Amino acid sequence: MDRTATRRRPRMAQTLVDTLRQQIEAGALPVGAQLPTEPQLEAQFSVSRTVVREAITELRAAGLVTPIQGKGMFVTDSSQTPAIVLTPREIQSIPQTLEMLEFRVAVETEAAAIAAHRRSAQQEEAIRSANHDMANQIEAGGDTIDADFAFHLAIAEATNNFYFADTLTRFGKRSIPRGQFPTLPDANDESYLQGVLAEHERILEAIADQEPEAARAAMRDHLLGSQKRYRRLKR
Repeated sequence: MDRTATRRRPRMAQTLVDTLRQQIEAGALPVGAQLPTEPQLEAQFSVSRTVVREAITELRAAGLVTPIQGKGMFVTDSSQTPAIVLTPREIQSIPQTLEMLEFRVAVETEAAAIAAHRRSAQQEEAIRSANHDMANQIEAGGDTIDADFAFHLAIAEATNNFYFADTLTRFGKRSIPRGQFPTLPDANDESYLQGVLAEHERILEAIADQEPEAARAAMRDHLLGSQKRYRRLKR
């Protein structure tokens, strides 16, 4: 492994985060403005797609941008974000939630890549159906936890390796973090949930297209975004 490249990439991502943050705070990218697309940011800053995605994940975790499905990433008004007041039980759940997400990053990124190799047509349809169910629940204002878990479980089953699905089944719905934090403002926020759905779509399409590296990257971005979001609750 090229350790120099490994060290360099986080610094490049942080430089991009700092630049975009400055543009947002200075009004060059005002509230409601759409961020440049990933290819545009790659070309503008001479960085890889991985660096761009890491930077956007960080901006999302900071509440500075939010995705709108089918349209792109938009600047949000972070000053209007309501103060987060957690219950004692939720506060106690933070360390365990972070450990769970760390484990899921290690397991599910590889599961997504293997699923892209091995999934059958029926298994692809099961993943798609779970995501469709989640979209319906968002539209209806219902509980999305079951459908979210079903999506991740369907991917684990599409690896055709018993242990991936068995591991996720043992955790059950508690592996979906927002189910443990009902007082979080965006736990049932439609805009936030549409962002989650958009991330699921990227994972799904990479698996459907049998692109393991894209599936691995999309799942990693999805879970790291959650990890960073819940890490912020410790501050």
